[in-house]
Amino acid sequence: MPDFSIFTDYFDIYMKGFLNTILASIIALIGSFILGAIIAIFRISTVKTLRWIGTVYVEFIRNIPLLLVVFVFFYGLPSMGIILSGFTCGTIGLTVYTASFIAEAIRAGIMSVPKGQSEAARSSGLTYIQTMWHVVLPQAIKIVIPPLSNQFINLVKNSSVLGVFAGLDLMYFGDQIASETYATFDTYIFVAVLYLILTLPLSYTALRLERRLARQD
Repeated sequence: MPDFSIFTDYFDIYMKGFLNTILASIIALIGSFILGAIIAIFRISTVKTLRWIGTVYVEFIRNIPLLLVVFVFFYGLPSMGIILSGFTCGTIGLTVYTASFIAEAIRAGIMSVPKGQSEAARSSGLTYIQTMWHVVLPQAIKIVIPPLSNQFINLVKNSSVLGVFAGLDLMYFGDQIASETYATFDTYIFVAVLYLILTLPLSYTALRLERRLARQD
């Protein structure tokens, strides 16, 4: 049985990491969704340059490790005179990395929307951007709710990368507690439970939303 005194004695530290993990996840979630939607639009753009930018971004970012992406911000930016905290670098890296997967999910959703929808919107006088924003994207997002939900859950779990860069997240403080108490197993069991407290409600909410959308259809 885990030693619950570890959790009670270091409750404030656990909660500090827990709240920072939530903050980083929310920021990265919003940022990666916006960036991913933009990259998805680039991927299917009729402008060759935008399509090339979108393709290079997705194929490059999603085929390298997340840790390497954060390394670029944490160690690369200081060489240009830009000093950011581990929390900021980790959150930016998490946003950039997750956006590549979200972009592909949204692109697949956009491609599944009948072309007649966008053609009708353009013939009614809407611009390309207006057509995407008001007609195509709302339908595409509805289609890709399941894969997007999986990416959001992965984002929360991947936020543990902040611990490598003194990002003050749950994993970072878990490492500190383990080094002080030498109760490695007990410490990380409680870290795992706190991650489950974050991810399980997301999984349940995604399932409920998916079923609700299915009933509306």
